[in-house]
Amino acid sequence: MRRRPKILAALAAVALPMAVTGVSSGGPPAAVASTPSPGLAAAFQAAAQQYGVPESVLLAVSYAETRWDDHQGQSSTSGGYGPMHLTAVEPSALVERSAGQKLAKGDSLRTLYKASDLTGLDPAALRNDASANVAGGAAVLASYQKELGLPVGSETSPADWYGAVAAYSGSSNRTGASAFADDVYAILARGAARTTNVGQQVAMPAQRVNPAKDQVARLKLSAGVAQQKGAAGVECPAALACESLPAPYQETGGGDYGNHDLANRPKTGKIDYIVIHDTEGGWQGTLNLVQDPTYVSWQYTMRSSDGHTWQHVKADDVAWHAGNWYVNMHSIGIEHEGFAAQGATWYTEALYRNSARLVRYLAQKNDIPLDRAHIIGHDQVPGTLPTTVAGMHWDPGPYWDWEHYFDLLGAPIWGHNVFPVKVGSIVTIKPGFADNAQVVTGCTGAGTTCTPQGTNFVYLRQGPDDAAPLVKDIGLRPGASASTTQVSDIGARAAAGSQYVVAQRQGDWVAVWYLGALAWFKSPAAAPDAFAKPGLVVKPKAGRTTVPVYGRAYPEQAAYPAGIPYQTVTPLQYSIGAGQAYPVGDASIETDYYRATTFAGEPPTDHVQVLGKDRYYQIWFGHRMAYVRAADVDLRPAV
Repeated sequence: MRRRPKILAALAAVALPMAVTGVSSGGPPAAVASTPSPGLAAAFQAAAQQYGVPESVLLAVSYAETRWDDHQGQSSTSGGYGPMHLTAVEPSALVERSAGQKLAKGDSLRTLYKASDLTGLDPAALRNDASANVAGGAAVLASYQKELGLPVGSETSPADWYGAVAAYSGSSNRTGASAFADDVYAILARGAARTTNVGQQVAMPAQRVNPAKDQVARLKLSAGVAQQKGAAGVECPAALACESLPAPYQETGGGDYGNHDLANRPKTGKIDYIVIHDTEGGWQGTLNLVQDPTYVSWQYTMRSSDGHTWQHVKADDVAWHAGNWYVNMHSIGIEHEGFAAQGATWYTEALYRNSARLVRYLAQKNDIPLDRAHIIGHDQVPGTLPTTVAGMHWDPGPYWDWEHYFDLLGAPIWGHNVFPVKVGSIVTIKPGFADNAQVVTGCTGAGTTCTPQGTNFVYLRQGPDDAAPLVKDIGLRPGASASTTQVSDIGARAAAGSQYVVAQRQGDWVAVWYLGALAWFKSPAAAPDAFAKPGLVVKPKAGRTTVPVYGRAYPEQAAYPAGIPYQTVTPLQYSIGAGQAYPVGDASIETDYYRATTFAGEPPTDHVQVLGKDRYYQIWFGHRMAYVRAADVDLRPAV
């Protein structure tokens, strides 16, 4: 039999504890403290002239690295700083980060010091001053051009910088380096304009060029791992640097085995979800864990510095990653190198871009909708029983930029004032990110305020007042105390892309149905955080005072054949009251149970899908999704 207790213990060990003392009830978004360099746009122009780089190339490289944000001197998850993402990983960490340069270029993780040598600028200035950082990045980029024996100069053709741009990626193989360079030139072709995280306005006109892609051969990089088809290959898009590192499927003694289950999806269950995780550690340690047959598993791991990806479990098979067997049955899990709350470290643009590249590929291959009901965070996965709700995970955390991520997926989160926000309408939360620095506490210790930075949510309150307590989540806090601003406390957070039904309006405040009660957030007409859009909702059937909600959609007892024990479907501690309504995330999910409890089991009693006739709907219920029985509710369009 499978070692369920150890699996659950392993999952719990990765989660950070949710402190409940010494935290505030939040307030309006915090002002992001900053001392921006005068004129970031002017800094790009000056650096391009001084170090002989076409300004458009310098701008496009920076946009591909950070979208011109400086992150106020804080490092990324791969040790990068400033608009040019100059890296400063200490030598003691290079073994963990680069595995002796076997899998990543060690020198690519210390470009800040290379920039210091080239410019004479102090490393502290390169970390903390955006203009200095841009100058350092320009110097590094020009040095790569010179190393390739190619001409430098601000007036040189952008087409002749493809090799240097590829080198700037830091990738150790041609696939990864070329993908970065292709992204840069795609940005150059589209043009870009935005206001950075510290209010600097930067624009880059569109410029179509035909880059000299053959220059990448001069970098003498490895070809990368061939993406073979079939059992020995990987399931990745061609432009993604991806290799196979299989998770073990083996017996571990005493009738136990690990660390995933063989299946034949979609024949043994549709793939409906892609779950976004973060590793809470470095990529090398994460790879070590997934190769442990007594640990849990996931389909992919992605490195922060360059987006290099390893596939561990085939999409056909079921990995043990979500902490909910029904979600495991129907999902693919991707671990991203990073931390949900390690101070102010930020997820890299290389991670976002390559993750989006992988998710687009997987979604198309498996017919998964590109929306927030199907591309979900681990923090959206519901508990399966009332006793498991409080222990569910909350990654990738409040600092994962869902809005930017879905822009990269080519499926922007809805944010148009086309339909009125009125009682009964469905609203999609879209608060922005860089300028939405909600107060969060506990990143470095209980009660401490986290460094202000962009967040992906709005707080929900018990009344239409900034001083009102945050809403309650009886699953996370059985004592029914109000939620908090603790970084791991998702009880009162409406994240970007989530949907709710409007229950009341009062001035700038909007009340929605949330976890069976009213929840208020501010959404002024001049700067709204929520946008109405048509869709389907569920309401309790006439005569029902309450309707139970579930964390899984298992079949009814009559569906189970002889030899397969009935899996009880236990309601969670929440319910939907009469008159309440909740948006439908998916009205066509499978009611099923994939039986896989032994290493060598075979149908008809093991490694088999049990399909039921009792229908369920997936709904937006709180911060997490939930399921309701179709027989308990009416399905209808929102007003």
